[in-house]
Amino acid sequence: MKEKSLWKDALGRLIKDKWAFGSLIVVLTYSLIAVLSASGVIAQDWAKEVGASNLAPGSEYWFGTDIFGRDVFTKVLHGTKIAMSVGLMTALIAIPIGVTLGALAGYYGGWVDDFITWLYTTFSSIPNIMLLISITMILGKGIFSVYVALGATSWVTLCRLIRGEVIKHKEREYVQAAGAIGGSHFRKLFIHILPNVTHIIIINTSLQFQFAIKSEVILSYLGLGVQGEPSWGTMIDDAKLELTRGIWWQLAGATFAMFLVVLAFNLLGDALRDSLDPKLKGK
Repeated sequence: MKEKSLWKDALGRLIKDKWAFGSLIVVLTYSLIAVLSASGVIAQDWAKEVGASNLAPGSEYWFGTDIFGRDVFTKVLHGTKIAMSVGLMTALIAIPIGVTLGALAGYYGGWVDDFITWLYTTFSSIPNIMLLISITMILGKGIFSVYVALGATSWVTLCRLIRGEVIKHKEREYVQAAGAIGGSHFRKLFIHILPNVTHIIIINTSLQFQFAIKSEVILSYLGLGVQGEPSWGTMIDDAKLELTRGIWWQLAGATFAMFLVVLAFNLLGDALRDSLDPKLKGK
């Protein structure tokens, strides 16, 4: 009987795990909402006054209205676009940095490894929120600054993991065989070794998203993130004064949307780790 590949086995595990599959559906739903919002199909009229101010949730407006009579549910949908775009852009910036530096450190060792290890140790020694605030204040307020700040600070964990895996793989037979037939360092590293650590990159991408979403909410709450449009962080910031008057629905809408997607990414990340770990195959 032919043995299933790691990827087919991982996919089978993921589908059979109802929590993981449910989390995947939630993430895909959020992604679809973000795409539709970005393309203007939904939530385009988030700034439109649709009713009286501070209407409680009801059949007409599920999440009520804010102080300006805007539909809170529409603002939550627009905030989904912000959150998912931050997660995507952070991953696109941080993953190439982490993979490249980790691979170089693990493969070449010596002074290259010493320098990169010193670099990520320095980054990790600084409290993350302080580093994020510092970068966004230097670059200025706005979504672009959030992209850069998060991307430039969230590669450390992936770099450390990739470095450790490359150190293990570079001494294995298939890499030595590639060198024996004349394979270059570039070929051995990027063609032979990195494909065998792809599962770490996939798992880390899932974790990058939930970290980026939470960080964007914090930065926007502090007034350093998104400007001129609703995000979950700005909605929570707006709602802090409303609570004293018993107006809770804007806070509830934003926090529930954030809670659900962060929980889904956490559960999905755990399931991906369990499914893609070669040591657990067949158990």
